[in-house]
Amino acid sequence: MTDAPIAAAGANYAPDASIEAITDFVAGMLAGDKPRAVAVPGGSTPGPILAALAERSDLAWADVAVWLTDDRCVPTDHPASNFGLLERSLAATGAALIPLEQGVTPPPFDLVWLGMGADGHIASLFPNTDPHADGALEVVRLTPDPLPPEAPFDRLSLTLSALVRARHIMLVLKGTEKRKVLGDALSGANDLPIARLLKAAHAPVTIFWSET
Repeated sequence: MTDAPIAAAGANYAPDASIEAITDFVAGMLAGDKPRAVAVPGGSTPGPILAALAERSDLAWADVAVWLTDDRCVPTDHPASNFGLLERSLAATGAALIPLEQGVTPPPFDLVWLGMGADGHIASLFPNTDPHADGALEVVRLTPDPLPPEAPFDRLSLTLSALVRARHIMLVLKGTEKRKVLGDALSGANDLPIARLLKAAHAPVTIFWSET
């Protein structure tokens, strides 16, 4: 739980950052019987939420296309593959699971779900990649610098151009260090990738933050 107030116009902290609350929020964004498109992150945090979503019988999964915000350039059966995680979590739902490919143009997403690193990176848009919201490409191959030792791979990533076309943006993050980085981004005190996203986004932003 967090009692954080509204952070800025268009960006709000959710009152409950539990897995159940996040799952309910995502399910609400994907409800209905018309086609939906969502972009989800990889890594360890999304796993339990994706598993909970897969159990939802109230979602018309056949109408949902699930993209990744980013992926490591490894085979899909590699432990570091975000698409592999997506397949393990959601393949049984019947949703369309879309792997990232360099140069493709994704649809406008109904929801973009993002995490954030302590360095302010989102998706695989690390500070060294100098992302801009007016770029022509919407999926690019990037090399983080420095390469994270736990995942020393090139990445495919949605660009800011793709992210800011979303109808809603959801941020899920933990820890006081990330809370400060995000607060500085919201106030304009830094120019990290998260700050550039928030500055360029026209859609509502919902933030799920927990201390641990």
